[in-house]
Amino acid sequence: MKEGWEIKKLGDVCDKIFAGGDKPKNYSKFKTDEFKIPIFANGEKNKGLYGFTDFAKVTKPSITISARGTIGYSKIRKEPFTPIVRLIVLNPNETDVKIEFLKYVVSHMDFKNTGSSIPQLTVPMVKDYTFPLPPLKEQQQIVVILDKAFTAIDKAKANAEQNLLNAKQLFESYLQNVFTNKSEDWEEKRFDEICVLQRGFDLPTRLREEGEYPLVSSNGITDYVNIWKVKSPGVSTGRSGTIGKVHFIEKDYFPLNTSLYIKEFYGNDEKCIFYFLKQFDLSRFQSGAGVPTLNRNNVHSIKVFFPKSIQEQQKIVKKLDALQTQTKKLEILYQQKIADLEELKKSVLQKAFSGELTQKELV
Repeated sequence: MKEGWEIKKLGDVCDKIFAGGDKPKNYSKFKTDEFKIPIFANGEKNKGLYGFTDFAKVTKPSITISARGTIGYSKIRKEPFTPIVRLIVLNPNETDVKIEFLKYVVSHMDFKNTGSSIPQLTVPMVKDYTFPLPPLKEQQQIVVILDKAFTAIDKAKANAEQNLLNAKQLFESYLQNVFTNKSEDWEEKRFDEICVLQRGFDLPTRLREEGEYPLVSSNGITDYVNIWKVKSPGVSTGRSGTIGKVHFIEKDYFPLNTSLYIKEFYGNDEKCIFYFLKQFDLSRFQSGAGVPTLNRNNVHSIKVFFPKSIQEQQKIVKKLDALQTQTKKLEILYQQKIADLEELKKSVLQKAFSGELTQKELV
């Protein structure tokens, strides 16, 4: 460890570490003249904002850590707020540690291995986490370096995420365009004159044996079993639960009763039917207040346009397959770049807390 640094517990450098309480009786989901104090809960959604109340339980700058769900997600909270259950609050002692430095310390800690059947953090556990603590002046210098580095990394990550989104949207846009700008070779028919949806089959878990054939649910392939019901190539979608996702299956398969599979293609190209359904948005036909359900009878009577000739269908498939291949390559590239940037963050933090940032950088 670097000279002048000490090993400390989080409990040593905080005036108080405590858990959030019950949800306030007086609160609003939205900010009003009466309810202005933010309520924070665990999780990353909306940065942990749960709602607003009329009383602040925490009035000094603090750090919050999610104790359940997204364990370890942390934020600096400088405005007065009220924490609720599953959130742990750290009030740092500013004479020992700067809050900005402690936030980097907390973000570097691995809070996920809690040793509990239900992963969760407790106040005693958080108090006992240790870390290397440099003098205050060096803390400030390290924060400046980390702020600069993380700003650049976050910008690069945001660009990669936008490029990933653009790649996905490009394919979706082209797919929609193919089936919207129909040519003279296309004709209008009922949906069930192009293909017929059929409910899948029951196969209780106790009767399933491991094998080579895909077991297809509403979410796609979930397992492999020793029996099949439908000849490949096949197309399936969700009947209950997850509605709208469409799956192309290249092996003989077993569609479960939570799915609908194409029972009859009428000689149409199976892959073209798959692409057609991907842009058709089957989710708009779902019903049911509880578990969403897709009734095939509600779809079969819909009038749709589809290319008449198999040659035209195959031409469409060839173009879409080529674009999808390129899109997948781009997605892998950008996903890897995002992962690399996250690893770079960890590496920078590791150097910071092992005292490996050069003296030149600290000046």
